[in-house]
Amino acid sequence: MTPIVTRFPPSPTGYLHIGGARTALFNYLYARQNGGKFILRIEDTDQARSTQEMTDAIIDAMHWLGLDFDEGPYFQSERGDLYNSYVDKLVETGKAYYCSCTSEEVEAMRETARAAGLKPKYNGKCRELGLGPGPGRVVRFKTPLTGKVVFDDAIKGPISWDVQEMDDFVIRRADGSAIYQMAVVVDDAEMGVTHVLRGDDHQNNTPKQILIYEALGFPLPTFGHVPMILGSDKKKMSKRHGATSVMMYKDLGYLPEAMLSYLVRLGWSHGDDELFTMAELLEKFSLGGLGKSASVFDMDKLNWTNSHFIKIGDVPRLANLLDEMIRQNTDFEPARDYLEAIVPLFQPRAKTLKEMAEQATFFLHDAESLPYAEAAVTKFLTPETREHLNVLAERMEALPAFDHQSLEEMVTAYLEETGLKFKALAQPIRVAITGTTMSPGLFETMEVLGRDRTLARFRKALTL
Repeated sequence: MTPIVTRFPPSPTGYLHIGGARTALFNYLYARQNGGKFILRIEDTDQARSTQEMTDAIIDAMHWLGLDFDEGPYFQSERGDLYNSYVDKLVETGKAYYCSCTSEEVEAMRETARAAGLKPKYNGKCRELGLGPGPGRVVRFKTPLTGKVVFDDAIKGPISWDVQEMDDFVIRRADGSAIYQMAVVVDDAEMGVTHVLRGDDHQNNTPKQILIYEALGFPLPTFGHVPMILGSDKKKMSKRHGATSVMMYKDLGYLPEAMLSYLVRLGWSHGDDELFTMAELLEKFSLGGLGKSASVFDMDKLNWTNSHFIKIGDVPRLANLLDEMIRQNTDFEPARDYLEAIVPLFQPRAKTLKEMAEQATFFLHDAESLPYAEAAVTKFLTPETREHLNVLAERMEALPAFDHQSLEEMVTAYLEETGLKFKALAQPIRVAITGTTMSPGLFETMEVLGRDRTLARFRKALTL
């Protein structure tokens, strides 16, 4: 049995975006699941717009997502001689020809066809002239004049394309460089690619590529075209729908495993399952689960997915990531053990690591630099509540153990003595230790802060 080989061929003219990452994931899963090979190929034939920065950014994003490739990255810019050897072969066998028509002449042909109500295309003027190489001459593929290109799409089923919809398309430019249609066929054939899984914006390219495969005698791969991803307004995904660059999601505090679990559901399903680890994806993924209709990108669903993986995440790892987030965006340099104590307080509630970092900021201040919300101070730190806080501070200082259970028992005893309800002291305590009216569990928060920090904040609050 022929081993499965898939590939992901991004163009380094921009960052890796959501649609590209999903395509890479589908190809990665299918190869890994079948014990095959996953190849990364950088399609940088557009030298004017391709940059090393974008290449590096794409590879960084692949590594962040954990989509490690077995071969590559290959660069099309380094394979020009290979492509031209196959172009020459097509010319020699009469399946391609030189064309001397200028772009203006070709556009005039299209206008004439439009005026006659026909499909605008090149009219084949040089098809049988037997021209050789020359300045300004391109090489065109000799498309059959009649017939259909038929293939069985792994996702969409049988697709038929009338060759009369196509013209004799260019396969080599006048500057001697092969165009995309030619390069991609040669690459896929030379690399032994068995399955071409890609976005359905490439579906119109497939008939041309099949004709080139057949003309060169290459075996055809299995093609599968995945419907596009739409924004919440059902229009093509763009920046207005949120971050589209994969690494922007990293900066926003999303976990790679959450991105993968969410991305795979944009166009693939397995029963009613919504959340997947990589191990589960490698077990359950199949081409048969890929859908035929466009998917809608939903930030709320992504946030829900990310919050799930934060909840079940490994605390030391999350502390590392939180540390990175804090150091990148603030001047704080928190101790690692302190962060590992903080993380569990926010795991049940944070949708992103960025949100966790923002909500945990009060932990990082000392008592003097902690900002207090003026409205909260006015409302909750009244003369009466300050007296209670003063007593509680004295009792906290005398506690043998400073943990949430001891703190809760101490406060409960004080409430019984005074006849107060817990809500009468909860917010004043919270404002005293956090500066705001929102925090994780009160006693758990004080335990993580520790006796010294908590008392320092009580004393600071009493002076406000």
